[in-house]
Amino acid sequence: MEVSGTSRLGSSFRDPSGFVFVHGRQIHRQVNLSYRENYDHLMSSGLYQELAGRLLISHQEVSDPPPPDGEQAYKVLRPEQVPFLSYPYEWCFSQLKDAALATLKIQSRALHFDMTLKDASAYNIQFLKGKPILIDTLSFEKYREGQPWVAYRQFCQHFLAPLLLMAYRDVRLNQLLRIHLDGVPLDLARTLLPFRALVRPSVLAHIQLHSRGQQHFAAKGGAAKGWRVSRRGMAGLLENLEALVKGLTWRGQKTEWGGYYSDTNYTAQALHKKKSLVRQFLSRSLEGMVWDLGANRGLFSRIASQQAEVTISFDMDPAAVENNYLEVVTRKETGLLPLLVDLTSPSPAIGWHNRERQSLLERGPAQTVLALALIHHLAISNNLPLARLADFFGAICHTLIIEFIPKEDSQVQRLLSSRNDVFPDYTREAFEKQFSVLFAIRESAAISDSGRVLYRMTRRTAAG
Repeated sequence: MEVSGTSRLGSSFRDPSGFVFVHGRQIHRQVNLSYRENYDHLMSSGLYQELAGRLLISHQEVSDPPPPDGEQAYKVLRPEQVPFLSYPYEWCFSQLKDAALATLKIQSRALHFDMTLKDASAYNIQFLKGKPILIDTLSFEKYREGQPWVAYRQFCQHFLAPLLLMAYRDVRLNQLLRIHLDGVPLDLARTLLPFRALVRPSVLAHIQLHSRGQQHFAAKGGAAKGWRVSRRGMAGLLENLEALVKGLTWRGQKTEWGGYYSDTNYTAQALHKKKSLVRQFLSRSLEGMVWDLGANRGLFSRIASQQAEVTISFDMDPAAVENNYLEVVTRKETGLLPLLVDLTSPSPAIGWHNRERQSLLERGPAQTVLALALIHHLAISNNLPLARLADFFGAICHTLIIEFIPKEDSQVQRLLSSRNDVFPDYTREAFEKQFSVLFAIRESAAISDSGRVLYRMTRRTAAG
């Protein structure tokens, strides 16, 4: 029976070694007695000290709260808190690649301490302070000489197959991870990859032959028996995987919005004014997390991250998110996380009982949302009524900084150029009326040389 005031995470039930639970607003992990030997070795061997804070989430052993399942409990850990959970289908190419390389590096280091990863799930990786980090402390087990890497198949399905498909076919194929929660099946990857990829020796081994091996053993009713791999052989496998992953590249083709800031109707004066207003509005509303929706390459996300502890920078354009993340890496930014999300079809709740992976809305609300140069795309390109937009923003934030762009604006005219104008209610007056139902408009300011207006609003149920 669970202790009062605690609740287990819906995603944490498959591992008999322990589980994650929430007490108050903090994440904790129960380590079960069945994992005692492996946990003690992790802590005493020096591996934890080697990885903690760099590649593995750091933790404290605590006595409060008491473990939810006391009969099975060995330890309770309070890990460093991850401000926002993201999922592999929300990552750009380089994020998935960096997460893969981090997983291989962890496995390689674990071997030096006589341990191995029993899991290589992409969901065990999160981005914290700008870098990928393993959050599942119970993924390690003691290494037995001759034992093959039990997580090899999972690594190939969660990381290698989608990266190859993104690099060789289409970057949007990362969305297969949204359909296949245990990673892209290798036979599917083999079918989709072009011949020029499959003839590469490393791809042939890790995808084509690996897939056929899976099918062979599945037909015989089980996995390979008696298969032994020396420590040196495993090190060679890891080196080969690392070289293959490092060599994969995605050269972002020109996309509709990837070059937005070089193809905009803003004058230098208008852009300067908009930046100044955003800073002012943020300074009067900033508490907690900021979500920047339709962030493109993160120009205004970076303004927010200078003041906020954490800023999540969302966009639906793969090239924009890729460029945003590469800038995070180059600048060594710790408070900004770019993610790939289409607001017209945001990440849903999926998995067993629809509780293994949270929807985007379940991971909110944010304290503040930026919606700059966005609403005309949603209202006109996607036929979303202003009232529906107000409802959406009301569900995800307490403070809203939003830009209204009139029909006369050249970007709106661009959207209307290929369709009839069936949006008589898309006016500033109607916008203010619909949003005033849920929000109190605290201030507004015209953006000079543009005809656009920036608003700061607060949810009517929020204090102040």
